[in-house]
Amino acid sequence: MSRQIALLRGINVGGHNSFPKAKQLELAESLGYEDVSVLLQTGNIVFADPGTPPEETARVIHDRIAAELGLTVPVIVRTGAELAAAVAANPFPQAVPEPKSLHVTFLSAVPADTSRLDALDPAAFTPDQYRLIGRELYLWCPGGIGRSKLADAVSRAPLGVTATARNWNTVTKLLALAAD
Repeated sequence: MSRQIALLRGINVGGHNSFPKAKQLELAESLGYEDVSVLLQTGNIVFADPGTPPEETARVIHDRIAAELGLTVPVIVRTGAELAAAVAANPFPQAVPEPKSLHVTFLSAVPADTSRLDALDPAAFTPDQYRLIGRELYLWCPGGIGRSKLADAVSRAPLGVTATARNWNTVTKLLALAAD
């Protein structure tokens, strides 16, 4: 069975945009989605593919959250196959044993302008590294993302698209749920 994965940006972070896990499940099921699982409290919803393109699914979820909760929550949706491809494309396999050091930022589209990101001098941020591959930006911070100057610089490089990040633990757990 093919699956879709909805990644909600900025919910339940620092007491803002409260949207409990049970409510996320309820909302997805109210949209008619089947075989729904919610991973963590941070907006990771996996469900049977409803037969709509991921962009349409994202719009439907976004609009329902706005209507029911009054929240403006960006939503990015990937198919199970797209998520599997993103995991397979990981340019930092050496980071896998330390999954909290590796983050994937999922983008709503391939950025048209990456000049601000391209202008970052990799040598200035060693050992931290990033790589943009299609609609995913991989960020490896061996010393932790909280202390990473590269993570800060990358987050300030506007790409002109909606983005939401997950650590490698979450990404691989989502992939496992999508494979069930």
